[in-house]
Amino acid sequence: MTETILPRKTPVRAAVAAWIGTTLEYYDFAVYGTSSALVLNVLFFSPQLPTGISVLLSLITFAVGYAVRPLGSLILGPMGDRFGRKFVMMLTLFGIGGCTFLVGCLPTFAQIGSLAPILLVAIRVIQGLCLSGEQPSAITMSLEHSSERRRGFITSFTTLGSATGTLLTLLFFIPIAAMPSAQLLSWGWRVPFWFSAVVVVVAYLIRRHVQEPPEFIEARATKVNVAPLRHVVRFHWRAVVRIVFCALIAGTSYMMQTFSVAFGTSGYKLDKPTMLLTTTVSAVIALAITPVAGYLVDKIGRKTMFLMGTVGVGITMAPYLWSITTGNWALIFLFGIINYSFFYSMVNASWPSFFAEMFPGRLRVSGLALGTQIGFALSGVIGPVLATALAGANLKDWVGPSMVAIGFMVFAGVAALTAKETGKYTLKELDEVQQSEREKDVITAAIDLPAPTPRRLAAKPGLE
Repeated sequence: MTETILPRKTPVRAAVAAWIGTTLEYYDFAVYGTSSALVLNVLFFSPQLPTGISVLLSLITFAVGYAVRPLGSLILGPMGDRFGRKFVMMLTLFGIGGCTFLVGCLPTFAQIGSLAPILLVAIRVIQGLCLSGEQPSAITMSLEHSSERRRGFITSFTTLGSATGTLLTLLFFIPIAAMPSAQLLSWGWRVPFWFSAVVVVVAYLIRRHVQEPPEFIEARATKVNVAPLRHVVRFHWRAVVRIVFCALIAGTSYMMQTFSVAFGTSGYKLDKPTMLLTTTVSAVIALAITPVAGYLVDKIGRKTMFLMGTVGVGITMAPYLWSITTGNWALIFLFGIINYSFFYSMVNASWPSFFAEMFPGRLRVSGLALGTQIGFALSGVIGPVLATALAGANLKDWVGPSMVAIGFMVFAGVAALTAKETGKYTLKELDEVQQSEREKDVITAAIDLPAPTPRRLAAKPGLE
C-alpha cells in the first residue's frame, strides 16, 4: 500500500508566514483607509463637492473592496480545501500587493477626470477578491501546524498582523501628512502604496519555505467526492451565519482606523499627524497585548475572551469619539488605547481559533472564508460609511456613529453566546464533534479510494 509521507509540524514558521501575510492585508487596509480620510477624497473626486460628501465617497470606494469579498470566498475558500492552504496564501499575496502598488500609480481626478475614481474602484474590486482568501488560509495553516495546547496562541499571530500593518502605515503617514500640501498631493501620498512591494517580497521569502499542514496532506490522501462549499452550506450553515454576526465587531476597528481620522481632522480640524499618532500608539501597544491575549485564549477559552473583547470595544467607542469632539489629546489617546490596544486586541487574539474550530478540517478554509468574508464585508461597508453618514455633512455628530459600534457589539455578542467552547478538543476530536451522523454518512459514501497508511517524517533540527 502506498505511504503518504507527512511533514512534521512547524508552528513558529507557520505563525510567522501567517503574520506577515496579514501584515500586508492590514497594511493595504490602513493605507487605503487613511488615504481615504486624508487625501483620496481630494485627489479622486470633484473639488466642488462638500468635504463630508467627498470623504463619504472615498470611504465608499474603500468599502467596495470589502463588498466583493464574499464573492472571492466562494472561489478561494474551496481552493484552499482542495489545492492547499499554502497555494492560496501565495496566490493572494501577489494579488493584494500588486493592487496596492497600482493604486499608487493611478492618475488623479485633475488629470483624467471621472475616469480616476472608476479605475480606483476597479482595482479595489480585484484586491477585495484576493483579500477574501488570505486570512482564512493563513489561519487554517497556523492552526493545523500548532500543538494542541497552543492553538489559540499560535493563531493569534495571524491577527497580530493587523497591528503591524496599521503601524507600518502610520509610520509612513505621520511624516507624509506633515508634508507641505503641494508635495503631499503631488507625489507624497503615493509612497506608502509603493512600499507594499517590499512587504510582498519579504512575505514571499518566508512563505515559500512553509509546507502544507500534516493534517491536510493526510486528509487529501483520501479521495472524497464532496464539493467543499456545497457541503459547508448543507451541513454547517449555522456556523457560517454565527461567524457572519460575530465578525461584525470588526466594524469597530474600521471605524477606529478610518472614520475617526476623518472625524477628527475634517470635522474638528485636529492636527493630522497627532491624530495619526493616536492610532500609531494604539497599534504599538496592541503588538504587545495581542500575544498575551492569545496565550490566555488557551487558558480561559476562545468564547470567553471573544465576548470580553467584544463588549469592551463596543462600549468604549463612544467615549473615544466624544473625546475627539473635546480636542483634549490626553483623553483621545487614553480612550483610543483602551478601545483598540486593549479590548480589540482581545477580539483579534481569540477569533481566529474561535471561528476556525467551528468546522471540520476538510472544510475549514471554505467555512471560515465564507463566514468571515460576509461578516467583514458587511462591517467594512456599514462601519465607516454609516458612521460618516450619521456624523452629518460637516462630520460633527459623535452619538450616531457610537450607536453603530454598540449595534456591532450586540449582534456579535449574541451570536458568540450560541457557539461551543472548542479549546478542550483536539483537532481530530473536532472533526467528530463538528460533524453530524448524517454528514459522516455522506462523507463515507463519497470516499472513492481507501486512505494510504501515512507515516511521519522523523523530526529534524531547525525551526519549530
